[in-house]
Amino acid sequence: MAPEISVIIPALNEQKYIGQVLSGLRQQSFRDFETLVVDGGSRDRTQQMASKHAKVIVSRRPGAGAARNAGARRSRGDILLFLDADTRPSPGLLKAYHDVFLDEGVIASSGPIYPLEKTPARIRFGYKFVSVYFVKASILLHRPSLVGSNFAVRAHAFSKARGFNEKYITYEDWDLSNRLKRYGRIVYSNNAVVHTSARRVEAWGVSGYTIYYLVNMLLYHLIRKPRKSYKRIR
Repeated sequence: MAPEISVIIPALNEQKYIGQVLSGLRQQSFRDFETLVVDGGSRDRTQQMASKHAKVIVSRRPGAGAARNAGARRSRGDILLFLDADTRPSPGLLKAYHDVFLDEGVIASSGPIYPLEKTPARIRFGYKFVSVYFVKASILLHRPSLVGSNFAVRAHAFSKARGFNEKYITYEDWDLSNRLKRYGRIVYSNNAVVHTSARRVEAWGVSGYTIYYLVNMLLYHLIRKPRKSYKRIR
């Protein structure tokens, strides 16, 4: 019997973090789900660690969008939930999404994303501003911008929208969000909470991180060509 939810996690050299997301999934109050880790060719122990608690799929195509699509093709659930390998789900995450999708008119949803580590107040505020205030506003303005590290969508709507645009190395999550709106309602769930690593913000600095994404947003909306590079931090 097919599970209700397929959790899809792209990963590349994530042995430091992959255990946390998988442990968080094992602690879920809602149990009708499968876990798929899509590995991009890790040279560390990511695949070995993931294989103990998830189905591991190897995908050599670059970009998180391509990895997520590869996981979606192998999934069996009616709802696809995309998390990042450095993200820890709250114990009620899957139950929150189960409840959201009881409304058949809802085709996609997201929720709060907070830092995984202890971080300065300005970083915590930045996470809340983007993942809560900004995402809620984007939904209200009918320009939904869901964040890929906490992104749930009905499988049939994902298929109709043809998944993530694999030509986009960045901005692929917001691009898909905007294309999904034609297939049904996109809603926000305050209860669908995850914590994700702030390592990129700390590595780039708050100003560098902010400028990168502001420029990327302008490039996408003005000429439909987001940045083609995304500096690795591991």
